[in-house]
Amino acid sequence: MTDVVGAIELGGSHVSAARVRLATWRVEGFRRTPLLPEASRAELIESIVTTSRAGASGTTRVGVATPGPFDYERGISLIRGLGKLESVYGTDLREELVGALPGLEPANVAFLNDAEAFALGEALAGAGRGHSRVLAITLGTGLGSAFLVGSEIRREGPGIPPDGSLHLVPFRGRPAEDTISGRALQARHGTDSPSVELLAGLARDGDTRARESFETLGADLGQFLAPWVHGFRPTCLVVGGSIARAWDLFGDALRRSHDIGTSTLVTRAARLDEAALLGAAAAAASSR
Repeated sequence: MTDVVGAIELGGSHVSAARVRLATWRVEGFRRTPLLPEASRAELIESIVTTSRAGASGTTRVGVATPGPFDYERGISLIRGLGKLESVYGTDLREELVGALPGLEPANVAFLNDAEAFALGEALAGAGRGHSRVLAITLGTGLGSAFLVGSEIRREGPGIPPDGSLHLVPFRGRPAEDTISGRALQARHGTDSPSVELLAGLARDGDTRARESFETLGADLGQFLAPWVHGFRPTCLVVGGSIARAWDLFGDALRRSHDIGTSTLVTRAARLDEAALLGAAAAAASSR
């Protein structure tokens, strides 16, 4: 097995890259670049390529974590109408990365879903380490999910929705992502809502409306997840994504949810910025 693997995380608002030392799960050369939703295709590709060169250079295997919809086999983005990465729709990202990183062969670039990469990273070297069954949730612009038994991703079985994806599962008559996500949090706060980061600052400064928005998010998440927790029976429920930075504002409300029960550890990600990179590296190392 290659000792050092390149890893790239392509998110809705950023791209990050690093080299991962597999023996110790150490992340080296970490780079992160913001991505603007309105950026052109050329601008997005330039940011992705430049960041990848800086963080993942010198590696001959690379794992790439990306949000869906995405053709993970061919490495082509299919994202449209989600307010993120619009300009790279239809782009062959494998080709772009191979052209940018010397010595990288197309067969040695592995793509996987970002929520699944996050779950793998936390299971191998984070909050889920040592747990037999992990349910991982990512809260950002949208809602991501992954179900693991050991270090194996499961996309079907008892307590698992189709393809392991919870974001379109109905909740109160609408897709769950419409109620439990960053954009839903902002909508709940009102039409003049600032960014989630600024909302968190307001809540910590004593803004009652902002604090209640986060507490409602935690309670809603607990209620929504309850049947999946009871069906899948994870020993650990780990929450990541950009909204997890506000764990102090909604974590207790999630833990207090009687729907979740007490037999599952409920925790924030231990390696919030690195988990998806670790999972991407693990996928690249195991691919053939």
